[in-house]
Amino acid sequence: MKAHIAHRLTGVAAVLIASLLLAACGGGGAVQTIIVEGTPIVVTPTPAPLIFNSADPTTFTLVTIGEPDTFDPAWNYETAGGEILQNTYETLVFFEREKPNVFIPQLASEWTLSDDGLTYTFTIREGVTFHSGSALTPEDVVYTFQRGLLQGGTWSPQFLLTEPLFGVGISDIAELVDPTGTLDDDVAGLAAADPAALLAACERVQQVIVDNGDGTVSFHLAQPWGPFLDTIAQTWGSITEKAWAIENGTWDGDCATWQNFYGVDSSNTPLREIENGTGPYVLDHWTHGEEIVLTRYDNYWRTEPMWEGGPSGPAALERILIRSVDEWGTRFAMIQAGDADFGYVPRANVAQIDPMVGERCAYNAETAGFDCAPTENPNGPLRLFIGYPGVFREDVYFVFDIETEGGNPYLGSGQLDGNGIPADFFSDEHVRRAFEYCFDYDAFIDEALVGEGVPAVGYLVPGTIGWDPEGPHFTFDQDQCQAEIELAWDGAVAENGFRLQIGYNTGNVTRRTVAEILQTTFAEIDERYQIEIIGLPWPTLLGSIRASRVPVFVSGWQEDFHDPHSWARPILVGTYAIRQRLPEEMMTEMTALVNQGVAEVDREVRADIYQQLTQMDYDNMVAIRLPIATGRHYEQRWVQGYYYNPVYSGFYYYAYTKQ
Repeated sequence: MKAHIAHRLTGVAAVLIASLLLAACGGGGAVQTIIVEGTPIVVTPTPAPLIFNSADPTTFTLVTIGEPDTFDPAWNYETAGGEILQNTYETLVFFEREKPNVFIPQLASEWTLSDDGLTYTFTIREGVTFHSGSALTPEDVVYTFQRGLLQGGTWSPQFLLTEPLFGVGISDIAELVDPTGTLDDDVAGLAAADPAALLAACERVQQVIVDNGDGTVSFHLAQPWGPFLDTIAQTWGSITEKAWAIENGTWDGDCATWQNFYGVDSSNTPLREIENGTGPYVLDHWTHGEEIVLTRYDNYWRTEPMWEGGPSGPAALERILIRSVDEWGTRFAMIQAGDADFGYVPRANVAQIDPMVGERCAYNAETAGFDCAPTENPNGPLRLFIGYPGVFREDVYFVFDIETEGGNPYLGSGQLDGNGIPADFFSDEHVRRAFEYCFDYDAFIDEALVGEGVPAVGYLVPGTIGWDPEGPHFTFDQDQCQAEIELAWDGAVAENGFRLQIGYNTGNVTRRTVAEILQTTFAEIDERYQIEIIGLPWPTLLGSIRASRVPVFVSGWQEDFHDPHSWARPILVGTYAIRQRLPEEMMTEMTALVNQGVAEVDREVRADIYQQLTQMDYDNMVAIRLPIATGRHYEQRWVQGYYYNPVYSGFYYYAYTKQ
């Protein structure tokens, strides 16, 4: 019970004395009765603001699932690794706080674009040092991009640069040697190619990215490219020290040798587990399966705020601890105990953690910020940011021609005998259509997204050019699913049944829920329709997906930049299409439209092109397009500085502080 304190005041100075007493007593939460000139006045002071303090304001701890694939900026193409690169390396330009299409100078102090839209020239910032202590030079910038392009690999992000620099549809540097694409990812074949063609390809790379000798670097584009700054602002544009990279085993800079460095992958790149950037944090160590630790770079170059009110100087947080904790119960206990500042919370578990939320911040679309207010539990230790638009999606992908070399346990018997499936099982359109109808989309929104999601229409996300909420999409229809499966493989599936495995990365409850929905709906039709669910470590599963060995896989995509090309290219004809081994005719037809869409400058024409692709995606049943979640982010209330930028790879720790 609050104390009740009485003060009796008379005389001319009563009001002044009363004010002084309230100032002295206020904030303690006591109800005050002040008697002025014989009249009692009851005053309830405003409660003192709640203050949440961390036991260690110098160390930031994130508990999450999985771990990175690689720290090589030229190869990494997933968000776990991207988060490390985003905090340890830097790019020529960066995003202005929460704005995905507004850029600020970073390692380039300024830039210009030629009148014809074909040449970007960047002035390289002076006074910047790599973590090794060496000074940043224009030569490092040129080498970074040339090395990435020549290292190549269609599973790497380099196609995002080959297209603007060499032409629409050029997806790998090997296509400068052989335009047919037969040498793409063929390490031995490229090494044996015509030496003159190899030399010409390298020289062309050197011609389009040039050190001008005056402190500037120029990029000469093959055609005007609207999202070029968007592209180089991402982690594959991270600038690497040339001498350090060569010393550690990357391309030596000689056009006579580049083919010997082509086609490395995430497992054998020399830069897989090391870093040497210019960013505010340094990689301390990576203990696989356990943790990644970053420490503050005390010689960080930035002396002026990144944006108004933004950070400058060495980072406020001295140490970043990213712990891999697949089991939700352990993550929850760490968040509950205050041992984690941020934590990955599956949608299926939000009801468990929401009672701890004391402050709720709802997304404001007009300001791109958040409006925060106390919850019914204002003493709760957590802050929740909710409702921000999703630029991340997950889908269920069918592999049309599953790899079987060396045996494949995911296929069971490998036959339509009820104990497996053949490698081309999903080449039958009735099989794919059955899977589309057998997925309960509403159940997924309710169970996996706790009601916070919107139905998917094709491969785009809401808000992008060409998105049409009324466009073609499948709905759950178990009777139609049964009808289609009875037509599959001329009735052989219905006659014999099938058994296949769906893999998900351990700890990802959302992806497990996807598999469980399919498992349940098919089993309800016929118990001989068997779907087995297996959890694998993310690197293991990712390797199997890349090798096209998993019949069905659930995987996610976050846009590289805020443009429909960032969705159409990788999902329909690039990264995922390659992993799915889509038929050549299908790929050719969609590629033509994808190339047309990115080269078009008229917004309405572009929208029509991407809607045509949505129809094609629906007609071909390329994948089960899952509902798209709106965002949730939980943090301890002693954390300050969070904002939402949809194209970030994870978190940018330089912007955060703790009290």
